[in-house]
Amino acid sequence: MPLDIAAAETAQVESARRRRTRDRLTDAAYEVFAETGFHAASVEMIAERAGFTRGAFYSNFDTKEELFFALAERENRIRLERLQEGVDAILPELDGGSLTEATLGGVVTRFLELQADDARWCMVQSEFKLLAMRDPAVASKFLAYQRGFLQQLAERIDGAVRSVGLRFTMDPIAAIGIIVNVYESAVQEAILEGGDTGAISAPPVARSTLPALVHALTEPLG
Repeated sequence: MPLDIAAAETAQVESARRRRTRDRLTDAAYEVFAETGFHAASVEMIAERAGFTRGAFYSNFDTKEELFFALAERENRIRLERLQEGVDAILPELDGGSLTEATLGGVVTRFLELQADDARWCMVQSEFKLLAMRDPAVASKFLAYQRGFLQQLAERIDGAVRSVGLRFTMDPIAAIGIIVNVYESAVQEAILEGGDTGAISAPPVARSTLPALVHALTEPLG
């Protein structure tokens, strides 16, 4: 086998191995962050949970903060994919002219039910937000990450809303920001009330509040 082909194959194997290692560390970090909190979670705890050494951690991530952002990127990608799947499955059934608050209630609930593990992710992300509020070095990156995700989310939802003959009554990013904040507050309330953090996906408060909110924030396309 020519040396260049052998080198390329070796590089591919190493790249795949590195991806698997990063994935296992990210999975382990999610579990440890949720169980102990970001501050209490040590590099050693994460590496041990993943089945690696401390050295393996630092071969892939410089800090816990860097690992958090890798986790956040993955979790938000999963949520955006689920949202798009829901849009593709649900919206063809709808007629924008006949959308009422009751109809929107069913649609919003179905979208919420597509999201799994929101309680655990809410806990991890909320704690990291507190860290960002205290650390200016982390704050700028956290803000950029949040704004980027909100923009992607707004683009998808705005497109979905327009496809059924509606539009937001304000800037879509601002509207989606309000909706997301209400949903996150509902998840936090469910956690505080002692809900099963592994089962909370569509809290009752969100089921009752979001349809009315979405109805209030949209109008027929003129």
